[in-house]
Amino acid sequence: MFTLMLMSVLLLAGCTGNKSATTAPEANGTEETAATGGGTLIVGRGGDSAALDPAIVTDGESLKIAQQVFDTLLDYKEGTTEVMPSLAESWTISDDALTYTFKLREGVKFHDGTDFNADAVVFNFNRWGDTKSKYKFEGDSFDYYDSMFGPEEDRVIASVTATDPTTVVFKLNKPQAPFLQNLAMTCFGIASPKAIEDEKANFKSNPVGTGPFVFKEWKRSDSITLDKNPNYWQEGLPKMDQVIIRSIPDNTARYNALQNGEIDMMEDLSPDDLATLEANPALQKINRPPFNVAYLGFNTTKKPFDDPKVRVALNYAVDKKGLIDAFFAGQAEPAVNPIPPTLWGYNKSVEDYPYDLAKAKQLLADAGYPNGLDQELTFYAMPVPRPYMPDGRKVAEVIQASFEQIGVKVKIESPEWATYLEDLKNGTKDDLFIIGWTGDNGDPDNFFYPLLDKDSIGGNNYSQYDSEEFHDLIVKAQQETDQAERSKLYEQAQVIVKKDAPWVPLVHSTPLLAAKAELKGYVPSPTGSEAYTNVYIEQ
Repeated sequence: MFTLMLMSVLLLAGCTGNKSATTAPEANGTEETAATGGGTLIVGRGGDSAALDPAIVTDGESLKIAQQVFDTLLDYKEGTTEVMPSLAESWTISDDALTYTFKLREGVKFHDGTDFNADAVVFNFNRWGDTKSKYKFEGDSFDYYDSMFGPEEDRVIASVTATDPTTVVFKLNKPQAPFLQNLAMTCFGIASPKAIEDEKANFKSNPVGTGPFVFKEWKRSDSITLDKNPNYWQEGLPKMDQVIIRSIPDNTARYNALQNGEIDMMEDLSPDDLATLEANPALQKINRPPFNVAYLGFNTTKKPFDDPKVRVALNYAVDKKGLIDAFFAGQAEPAVNPIPPTLWGYNKSVEDYPYDLAKAKQLLADAGYPNGLDQELTFYAMPVPRPYMPDGRKVAEVIQASFEQIGVKVKIESPEWATYLEDLKNGTKDDLFIIGWTGDNGDPDNFFYPLLDKDSIGGNNYSQYDSEEFHDLIVKAQQETDQAERSKLYEQAQVIVKKDAPWVPLVHSTPLLAAKAELKGYVPSPTGSEAYTNVYIEQ
């Protein structure tokens, strides 16, 4: 029943083609009194952030902090991907779907005391969209902006204009069906122009937004401290006076910290600890809606993975069910396609490559490798737990053993998390790798375009996969406003991906979180992170 409810929410969220005037429901409020709030919330997570400017990151650990510090023009209703107002109170869409006009919320202040207004919105979007912006600092790139709104030579957004202090007009070069869904993504949090101008490159370590919490301190690889925003525009919120997010990479240590009362909530509970958690009345289990994919990616620009025959062969050498039994305690299902089956547009007719080592060996021979590969390959395994992958290194070791049986030798490496992501992006140090993705906005485009389209090479397309046929389908789907037609296009795209095999899709997991029983008001989002605005600890 829950899965059906989630599918219904995602279906509604994808229908953004309405061209009439639109006023969405009011933003999340609170039914609790101030007496239920106060104090400090301590959250344990598996890894540190790469940076605190949401515009320049793509990793969930960075965006979790951004969600507390920044607001976006639009937001998602708690626990769903249904678009609702945030910094923009209402909007209208032109008949040709090329002009979006947003009415902004008045009286909102950035944490530095400056005014949020239409000029601030224009400043942020111009910063992200202009590759020569003086506010794009050395080493930074706006990968999410490129992934959601196209590369510089083919932008969706033509211009962003302030017609008065509370009105912003977006002109598009072409229709984009998930445009509203995209604007609500955390990576498009509106930052203080003054703070960016003053801090410059240091802004990534000292963020300033309009969100429910104000950045206070970052102790690298240890903790990030946020204080309550006393001037937050949602009256009575947030409920906690302070939030401390601690980095505790080891799953067992993080769970022990929860049991010992050192933290109030933890992310990425190891499935091995599920039974003891459920037997402890002082703790509660929290399931995040399954909306992700973990995958084994091949660097398709390097031999031997420039040959799809080799990639297909190795698909047969991965025992997905065995991985789920060993490391997920049943809290996952084998992945067949790049998108989870709860998302509209999923192609149920695509059949997976079964686990068959004899078949894998035969296909390698057909590809010209009768004795297996003659070189040792570099296999990147994640150094931190993720919602879709509790222990990337252990999973890699099982795959390593399986590959060895067909004559494929790999050397596992796990560099520090920020380095790991940078190396995958550059595609120079890895031959194959484990990574994953949690959907950001309830639209299939958010999986296909950033992860597999040729426009996203150098961004989140870590496999460097380049298919003109696939690209044409995805771009056509972006511009098609009829959801049934879009769904057909995505179904065709999945057939192409399965044939070309730039990945071995591994699992779609149900991420597990845990908290002390007194923690209330927490609603997990399918997108993988949520603001702690309504969270409180019952006294």
